[in-house]
Amino acid sequence: MAIVLQFVDVSGVIRERFFDFVNVLDTTSLTLKKELSDVLTRNNLSIQNMRGQGCDGASNMCGAFNDLHALFLRDCPYAYYVHCFAHRLQLALVWTAEKQDYV
Repeated sequence: MAIVLQFVDVSGVIRERFFDFVNVLDTTSLTLKKELSDVLTRNNLSIQNMRGQGCDGASNMCGAFNDLHALFLRDCPYAYYVHCFAHRLQLALVWTAEKQDYV
């Protein structure tokens, strides 16, 4: 699992930085939440300070009830989910490449 953090620096500029890679045994929402929470805790970052979450559209990430974003919302009601735009772009590029012979 790749972890990228987006934050506002002391000058008020929005920054996005790669943070960590985590090897996970499975991709269930409970496992991903535990691993992500562990990484944040080890780095003295509080889940209570989250203001958003971005990930792909898989059901374990943004399904109906026990998905990853719902689990984090229980701990921090301000951590709204936004579908990852980079993942949307990747899906569009893959679809285009599959449909166009010259790509």
